[in-house]
Amino acid sequence: MNRSTPMQLPLVAAAPMAGGGTTPALVAAVNEGGGLGLLPAGYLSAAGLAAAIGVTGRLTDCPFGVNLFVPDAPADPAAVAAYRERLRPEAASHGVELPESTGPDRDDWEAKLELLLADPVPVVSYTFGLPSAAEAAAFRAAGSYQIGTVTTPAEARAATLLGMDALCVQGPEAGGHRGTHRQAAVPDARSLAELLAAVREVTPLPLIAAGGLMDGAGIAAALRAGASAAQLGTAYLRTDESGADPNHRAALVGHRGGTTVTRAFTGRPARGLRNAFIDRYEPYAPVGYPEVHHLTRPLRAAATRRGDLTAMHLWAGTGHRRARTGPAADLTAELLAQANAAR
Repeated sequence: MNRSTPMQLPLVAAAPMAGGGTTPALVAAVNEGGGLGLLPAGYLSAAGLAAAIGVTGRLTDCPFGVNLFVPDAPADPAAVAAYRERLRPEAASHGVELPESTGPDRDDWEAKLELLLADPVPVVSYTFGLPSAAEAAAFRAAGSYQIGTVTTPAEARAATLLGMDALCVQGPEAGGHRGTHRQAAVPDARSLAELLAAVREVTPLPLIAAGGLMDGAGIAAALRAGASAAQLGTAYLRTDESGADPNHRAALVGHRGGTTVTRAFTGRPARGLRNAFIDRYEPYAPVGYPEVHHLTRPLRAAATRRGDLTAMHLWAGTGHRRARTGPAADLTAELLAQANAAR
C-alpha cells in the first residue's frame, strides 16, 4: 500500500475475535460485503498466523488487517497459584488437570512482528497496549496502516503521539476483552458515545467506534458522536462464517441472565454472558493475563465439550440478543445500507 495516498477506512469493520470467533472465511466475507475484515493473531504462533494469512489471502483480493495482542508484564506467581488452588475442586469434579505452571507468555510477539514486517499486510491493529516507538516506525516504513485500540483519552493521546493512523475506541458495551493498556486498570465506565466525545477532544485521528453496535442505526449514532467507522464483533458471532461454538451461538439469543465484566476466565476484564462460573470465582480472580487464561483453559475446553453453559466463557456484547444468522457478506452490506440511510 502506498502511504502517500491515505487509506480510506471502510464504514464497517469486523472485530478480530481471537480464539476462533473470527475466521479467515469471516474476514473474506466481510470484505465481500464492503467492510474491512481483521484477522486475529492472538493465541496463534507466528507459524499459525502465517497460515491464517495465507488462507485469508486466497479467499479475498481486498485489503484486510491483522490484530496483535501487545504483551504485558508477567503476573504475580503467588496470586495465580492461589487461584489455582481455589479452582482445583472444580477441576477434579470434571476430571480436569490444571497446569502447574503458567509462566510468562509474550504471544510469540517478536516472531509475529518479524513475519509481518517481512511480508506486510495492509492493516495492523494493536490490542492491550501499543508497540514501541521503534516497532511502530518499522511498520510505518513497511507501509502498514496502524490502528491502536484505546479505552481512555490518555491512551488515545499516547497512541496519537506514537504515530498511529487511526484509533479503535472501545467502549464498555463491547464483548470479550476490554483493551486497556494496563491489565490492572479499572476500565473506563463511560458509554461508547461519551468516550468517543472525550477521545475526539484529544486527537485529530480517525476514530473507529467499538462496543455494543449491532445495526445501522447504532453505527450512524457512533458516526454522529465523532467516529469515522464502526467495528462490530458480537453482531458477527452467529453468521455462517463465524467460528463460534454452536452452544455459544445459541446462548447469544437464548440467555436471559445478561452480561457482566469478569476476570474469572483470563485475568483480564472481559464482558460475557453471566453464568455460575463467573459468580463463583470472580471475587477471587487475580489480575494475571495470560497466565489465568492458560490456567483455566482446560476447564473451559471441558465445559465446551460438555456444552455446559454454566461454565463456558461466552463472550458477548450488551446487544447480544440481536445477533443474526446468515452470510456475513449480506449482514455487512445491510449494515452499510442501514447506516448510510440513518446518517
